[in-house]
Amino acid sequence: MRSRNWNLFKTIFIKEWISLKRYPFNTVSGIITVYMVFLLFFLGYKFVGGSQPSFGRTTEGFVVGFFIWTYSISAYSILAWGIIQEARSGTLEQLYMTPLGYERVAIYTVIANFIWSLVWVIPVLVLMMITTGKFLHFDLITLVPLLVFTISSGYGIGFITAGLGLIFKKIQSFFQILQFIFVGFIVAPIDKLPVLKILPFSLGTKLIARNMMDKIPIYKMPPGELLILIVNAVFYTVVGFSVFKLCEKVAKDKGLLGHY
Repeated sequence: MRSRNWNLFKTIFIKEWISLKRYPFNTVSGIITVYMVFLLFFLGYKFVGGSQPSFGRTTEGFVVGFFIWTYSISAYSILAWGIIQEARSGTLEQLYMTPLGYERVAIYTVIANFIWSLVWVIPVLVLMMITTGKFLHFDLITLVPLLVFTISSGYGIGFITAGLGLIFKKIQSFFQILQFIFVGFIVAPIDKLPVLKILPFSLGTKLIARNMMDKIPIYKMPPGELLILIVNAVFYTVVGFSVFKLCEKVAKDKGLLGHY
């Protein structure tokens, strides 16, 4: 059983790599597109504000916030896009017939996506730092766990969108709405309203900013806030997966898995 799980994960992981390698134009275009969106935001804030843009008080905060926003979009969309594409090609039912089930496929896809997203998110982050002239601190021992627990909320939402994709098939417009909602989560004023720490991405973004801007390592961060971050990650992931399973049951009962 363990061997089959490992082989499935390895296959999905390699598949993601082949996709990046086989379609470099698409990968590079994605990086350029995200960077252009950042440039529009940055120049827009600078023009309107008359000086430095503000995305959490400072230019560095703007860069960190946009970095998390970019990663979060990749997180919630990967499962839903995958289901839409599999339904279009007529292979979704085959995935459900695999010995380990589609749930394992989805979970391993999430893990592979988190790793491979760094391939294009990091270059965008470097371009943003060069553009703004603000170079952030990189402490992987702190950054990686904070990113894992912060982006986990996005994957939880991704399971929900994937479930909706099973039933409604075309949900691309909903993606666009979520992108704007995520901005609100990321810039939520948790210092003024601590209750907003329960929102996805809000607390994680602030903790990542403390590390990348103020060089505060994870072991010097408030244990209470780290606990809230972990509880948030588990909560949104469990809720997202539960909603996905509910939508999956509805789709099976209505015979929607093999149709687009």
